Amino acid sequence: MMIDILRVPGASRRLAPVEPRLAPLFCLVLLTAGCAVASCVLACATPFPAYGVVAAAMLPLSSALAVAGAAWVVNQAIGFGLLGYPHDVSTLGWGVALGLAALAAVVAAKAALRVRAPTPVALGAAGICAYAAYELVLFAFTPVLGDESAFSAAIVGRLGVLNLLWLIGLVAVCAAVRFFAAARARPALS
Repeated sequence: MMIDILRVPGASRRLAPVEPRLAPLFCLVLLTAGCAVASCVLACATPFPAYGVVAAAMLPLSSALAVAGAAWVVNQAIGFGLLGYPHDVSTLGWGVALGLAALAAVVAAKAALRVRAPTPVALGAAGICAYAAYELVLFAFTPVLGDESAFSAAIVGRLGVLNLLWLIGLVAVCAAVRFFAAARARPALS
């Protein structure tokens, strides 16, 4: 009963570029394609928090976690396979940390999307929460893996802006797909 109070109608599908039965496949393709581009262009700066927001806004939590996990696998495959990441304990450890941080970003985004607010406000709040959760998980690994210098205000700020831009871009892609799908369906109704 208490869980019902926390549910916000429509909050689980704040982004709906395709019909619900196609949403997992669409989200998987969108995020893994985005991850492939980001991994090749940005290497270590793949915007997993932005991916987490999009997945959380489009899918139930379990599906959103699976899609985020798939994007992480793509990132790691590109990193170790194409970009030649070193096969040492530290790099492997940071890979695991990135995966856990990506999953934490999805959970934080899903929680933030439960607020009663217009979708742009909810997505912005989810973006902030996802990025905070992501960075906190990564920072928690620094005592074991080192590299506290990666958490300077300048680096965290630059990556935060990068995630915001990716989130805006991914939401724009979803809006464009929804627009074109609706435009294509209109003549069929006449």
